[in-house]
Amino acid sequence: MYVADSRGTPAPAVTPEPQAAVPGISPGRRAALAPTVLALGTVSLITDVSSEMVTAVLPLYLVAGLGLSPLGFGLLDGIYNGISALVRLTGGHLGDRLGRHKALAGLGYGLSALCKPLLLLAHTLPAIGAVLALDRTGKGLRTAPRDALISLAAAPEDRGRAFGVHRAMDTAGALIGPILAFLILRGAADGYDAVFTVSACVAALGVLVLVLFVPGRRTGPAPSPAAEPVSLRAAFGLLGRRDLRRIALCALLLGLCTVSDAFVFLLLQRATGIADRWFALLPLGTAAAFFLLALPLGRLADRMGRWRVFLGGHLALLLAYGLLLAGGAGHGRSAALPYAVLLLHGGFYAATDGVLMAAAAGAVPEEHRGGGLALVQTGQALARFAASLGFGAAWTVWGPRPALAVAAVLLAAAAAACALLRPSDAMDDRPAAARAG
Repeated sequence: MYVADSRGTPAPAVTPEPQAAVPGISPGRRAALAPTVLALGTVSLITDVSSEMVTAVLPLYLVAGLGLSPLGFGLLDGIYNGISALVRLTGGHLGDRLGRHKALAGLGYGLSALCKPLLLLAHTLPAIGAVLALDRTGKGLRTAPRDALISLAAAPEDRGRAFGVHRAMDTAGALIGPILAFLILRGAADGYDAVFTVSACVAALGVLVLVLFVPGRRTGPAPSPAAEPVSLRAAFGLLGRRDLRRIALCALLLGLCTVSDAFVFLLLQRATGIADRWFALLPLGTAAAFFLLALPLGRLADRMGRWRVFLGGHLALLLAYGLLLAGGAGHGRSAALPYAVLLLHGGFYAATDGVLMAAAAGAVPEEHRGGGLALVQTGQALARFAASLGFGAAWTVWGPRPALAVAAVLLAAAAAACALLRPSDAMDDRPAAARAG
């Protein structure tokens, strides 16, 4: 893990990498398959196998195995999804300032890999919370530098497709992880311990692939003398940009109304009566939809505008909430309900995850790319941390259906507000001719 940039100097400008040829695509079209995108996609695929093995069994392990209350689980789930917000700015800023995006990403992947065997030793709420906090610290360090590398390697008009390719490869790992967890739980005597052990080995393999195969940053011309120096103050000053500020605000508002994946799966189990032994396969449905839709929706965002696709993804999530409410109303269970909810849930991620980063990249200069993306990610992560705590508390006090009904109403209101807060061209990096036509 090294970059040729000198420590302490501003990161040089980066030009898009040459695109790999893809069969069936004419030479005049960009394929958006830069080596960096493919290499990081491979790392993410392997790492997600490891992470999703744990994620698939964690809700059942904590609630059914250790007997945590929904409020206690909400606290841990909030830590799992939100603690990374405290270090994302650090990872993004240091990647920009030191010019070491790959090194920061590698450190983050390494920390997460170290946490997997520690789950074998943690059997109390404080211990598990500490391990999850360390794991999310690793995720926080790696996410912004990794996404900065992807955005810098792709041409502006192809960013949606580049992030779609990466997210599709990432989600392929999320498809494999729950299957492995399911098979291990069925075949091993100490199922949970076996899942955590195999997860640790796979995570170590992901770090090795990163070190050996992810290229360092490609540098182009020296930064302009008029470019603002890379500093923490300058990173926060990016919020003075109207488009980035609105993107960050929309991500925060919508994140406050997003029920975490684990709660969605628990709600789906209650609405359909799915047996505990099949619970670990629920994330597989979301991952399959994400995998199938990430690239098509990324390409659609490049052609039709990223704002439309981003907002449409949240409308899909709202529909999933409605189906869960209808399915848990006691009027009979539909065999199609799990498939519909998981398809909408995966479509939500395919339309928002990479699309949001592609859009934010268009509102941030290259020398501040990591820090700018981290600002958006941090706001969203903090909002989802608060949403997990709030939903866990609402479930404990009111029950699952009233809590979900409140979340659905808030999501609808937030989506309406974000429709009015539409950024200008930052959500749409299509060529001007494409926007006009």
